[in-house]
Amino acid sequence: MGVKKQIAVLPGDGIGPDVINQAVRVLDTIAKKYQHDFSFQFALVGADAIDKTGDPLPKATLDLCKSSDAVLFGAVGHPKYDQDPNAKVRPEQGLLKMRKELGLFANIRPVTTYSALHHLSPVKSNILEHVDIEIFRELTGGIYFGKKETSADGKTATDTCIYHVDEIVRIAHLAFKRAQERKRKLTLVDKANVMETSRLWRKTINEIAKDYPDVEVFQMFVDNAAMQLIINPSQFDVILTENMFGDILSDEASVLAGTLGLLPSASIGTGTAVFEPIHGSYPQAAGKDIANPSAAILSAAMMLDHFGLHQEAIDIRNAIDWIICNGFFTKDIDPINFYFTSTIGELVCDFVTNRVEDAIHKANIQLRKSTII
Repeated sequence: MGVKKQIAVLPGDGIGPDVINQAVRVLDTIAKKYQHDFSFQFALVGADAIDKTGDPLPKATLDLCKSSDAVLFGAVGHPKYDQDPNAKVRPEQGLLKMRKELGLFANIRPVTTYSALHHLSPVKSNILEHVDIEIFRELTGGIYFGKKETSADGKTATDTCIYHVDEIVRIAHLAFKRAQERKRKLTLVDKANVMETSRLWRKTINEIAKDYPDVEVFQMFVDNAAMQLIINPSQFDVILTENMFGDILSDEASVLAGTLGLLPSASIGTGTAVFEPIHGSYPQAAGKDIANPSAAILSAAMMLDHFGLHQEAIDIRNAIDWIICNGFFTKDIDPINFYFTSTIGELVCDFVTNRVEDAIHKANIQLRKSTII
């Protein structure tokens, strides 16, 4: 018996609609194959929402998110706001407000490497073998949300970093449970030799670890972790860290994959979970059918896992593996001979429904070729 889910779809700005449309297409294919009922409700967010309503996260959008089983999110951002330092309303405010209103305290970013794409990474190929990491970043506490002050003379500024033990506990349990499902290794990244908040993190994790005796816990200072991600990334399984460290390390880890177009994410917490590619809005490519939809499609796979539909998620990940192994690359991977955004979506759907041939005839698949003079 299939499941019934309502999914709020927020395409957003730039290439958001291009990639999210393919993710919805794939989810539709999954629903038909497994006899699920996925209802998609589209809503405004970001610059698109500002242009049409004056608000980067209209009330109707937020209400839809709260009443849905999950949110599929594209991207926000537009040059006319990025290049205007005096803009009081910005697209990114919609994303931050949504995270706050939905209580999204944990951001999860998987980082996987593909041998066919090792050449795209600045890291040596032999170091990229067997990299499979999940980064759990605390999303609503820490220095980003602490009190901020600038002195009257403008010469002194203060950002306060605050963590409560409850904020640490709730994401820690998620990370430990995920480690149990994977290789049973968890690395806490902190700066406990200097920061009081990091000492609280370390003390709290050491207590919680007693409830997960099957998980091996490692503790690493953030400066060392930044280095280890480049020189020996395959040592990591689940990385757990606070907000700012997670922000920096997850972006650093993205270079291991060779392209942002392959990296999905999930933000979960007390309300509706949100699934989104980690890349930006890339407005220069908007509407040109050249963006890589893989990260959005893999975000949809994370959504299916969240629903407990694990085989369905495996189908999607296997499809992306197949596409990469067979050289069906978008422009971010191969700028000369590349396939359309929509073609990648179609190929994923074909793989999911077993409509692909054992012998691939690429000549029959639409390829965009650049003319070099």
